[in-house]
Amino acid sequence: MATAYIETTIPSLYTARPAQRLVEAARQNLTRIWWDQHRHEFDLYCSQTVLDECAEGDAEMAIMRTELLAGIPLLELTNDVVSIAQMLLTKQIIPAKAADDAIHIAVASVHSIDYLVTWNCKHLANPRNWRRISDCVAGFGFRATVICTPEDLIGDDN
Repeated sequence: MATAYIETTIPSLYTARPAQRLVEAARQNLTRIWWDQHRHEFDLYCSQTVLDECAEGDAEMAIMRTELLAGIPLLELTNDVVSIAQMLLTKQIIPAKAADDAIHIAVASVHSIDYLVTWNCKHLANPRNWRRISDCVAGFGFRATVICTPEDLIGDDN
């Protein structure tokens, strides 16, 4: 079975109040479809970084986000994870203000996760950034995980 690392935007959009903007509403809908109908096709993982991010903000929403991830195994933040994340930041592949995004990439790659599932299309699911991410991770002897959105994993049959 394929593996998927659940990044913070997934539980955030799944549990969010209904969006007013069309694009955001579509992403919420696609997230719910993937989570409810397709997540069982994957062995899911996340990290303490995801749980920490989910615990921030509105207390009621934080509980809902955290509860959604209950039972999903946490991947270890190893020395390799820290080294790769630091290099992603040093090379400015990921901006310093988005340091947690570097952790998500590194932890999924070090643990050989097939897919990093996210709606962060600025720093993560960004094809223009992919080569630099991949080259950086490869420099440490790892294969970069495929970074994609839930829509990418739903397939054409829906």
